[in-house]
Amino acid sequence: MAAILSPFLTSSSYERLAELDLKHVWHPFTQMKQYNEEPPLIIARGEGVRLYDMHGRAYYDGFSSVWLNVHGHNVPELNKAITDQLQLIAHSTLLGMANVPSIELAAQLAELSPRGLTKVFYSDSGAAGVEIALKMAFQYWHNNGVRGKSSFITMKDAYHGDTIGAVSVGNIGLYHDVFRPLLFHSHTVPYPNGYRNPLGPEHAMADTLEALERVLREHSSEIAALIVEPIVQGASGIIVMPAGCLSAIAALCRQYDVLLIADEVATGFGRTGRMFACEHESVTPDLMVVGKGLTGGYLPVAATLATEQIYNAFYADYEEQKTFFHGHSFTGNPVGCAVALESLRLLQARSLVESVDAKGSLVASRLAPLLNRPHVGDIRHQGLMLGIELVANTHTKEPYHWNERIGLRVARRARELGLLTRPLGNVIVLIPPLASTDSELMDMADMLSEAIIDVTERGWKR
Repeated sequence: MAAILSPFLTSSSYERLAELDLKHVWHPFTQMKQYNEEPPLIIARGEGVRLYDMHGRAYYDGFSSVWLNVHGHNVPELNKAITDQLQLIAHSTLLGMANVPSIELAAQLAELSPRGLTKVFYSDSGAAGVEIALKMAFQYWHNNGVRGKSSFITMKDAYHGDTIGAVSVGNIGLYHDVFRPLLFHSHTVPYPNGYRNPLGPEHAMADTLEALERVLREHSSEIAALIVEPIVQGASGIIVMPAGCLSAIAALCRQYDVLLIADEVATGFGRTGRMFACEHESVTPDLMVVGKGLTGGYLPVAATLATEQIYNAFYADYEEQKTFFHGHSFTGNPVGCAVALESLRLLQARSLVESVDAKGSLVASRLAPLLNRPHVGDIRHQGLMLGIELVANTHTKEPYHWNERIGLRVARRARELGLLTRPLGNVIVLIPPLASTDSELMDMADMLSEAIIDVTERGWKR
């Protein structure tokens, strides 16, 4: 398909926008000095699973615009859901009143989520949803007259967002260490990383569960909740849990009377091959946070789902002051909820979730020959979340030094070949829209393989 630019986005305007970008825009998770060393990639439009820059060049959206696109871009049904809602109302508050799409969406989420998660509290980002879950967990114990349960358990290399509470239960040094003086203390246990466990994959799960039970045994009286990325830990490098680990974690939380918070912001809405990752092991957490794919990648809507037990701790006479005093100006935005409803309808009508396991296996098989290359240490996947860990030495698993920028170089080469992705250090990710066809997925896998070989073996640099 020939690239078509909007009338006001002509190639002649690129220089002006590039200059304004350099002058005014501070990009997230981006070292701006490095970013400003080369002309910026400015996306003008999207169609299907491709994005088009201002020069008309097409790229596969190989990381779903930061892990959130489900159906592709410029989807007629999603566009119509937004414009139809705009004919009614763009926004009205949920503080003390309701709106139609937020009610319908809450009912849908309760129906689709793990059994028992019946209450929906809206927000506008995954990080805000995590913040809400942490506050709910703390106040749950407080409202029930239990004092002292004010800390949390998190996992090594966890990422739950960038608000202060979310960072307090985060554990990626590069992102979080500078903010430690601002944060509350959390207990940390290892996420079961089979590739990096010194005793091998078979010990990873045992080490996690032993460390968790030790913390619970010693500190459960002061712990409000454990927060976990179920089945796949994302920002740490697409680390996949061994089978049975999540259900064992849930059982330990129940045994020691600690709440379980599942952060499904990245894993929810089909990404791992189930509507929610918790379903792989029939786990119902006390609180579950969703975002990213909720609106199909269209608008910023997130939600924190709770059980009746959690909700009832806040349900009291006004004078008892057990209200959950938290909210956002755009909580339950009708336009966002309307497009989320249509996204959920399309997921079911097109059986997208049911197709994810086969698509993920297809891509993993296509990438598998990379394991014979001298600098590919591990390929991990669950559904359509794939991570390729690059190492300086496959025998010793020695990582590339940060200064070699190996992940950034591979991403740059992939971009030249027509694929957009964003590395996690030395881990290259492929997280395409769920609606990608087999042919499109094979193209993406081939481009990524070529980029990895060009950089790690052929010395490509730029």
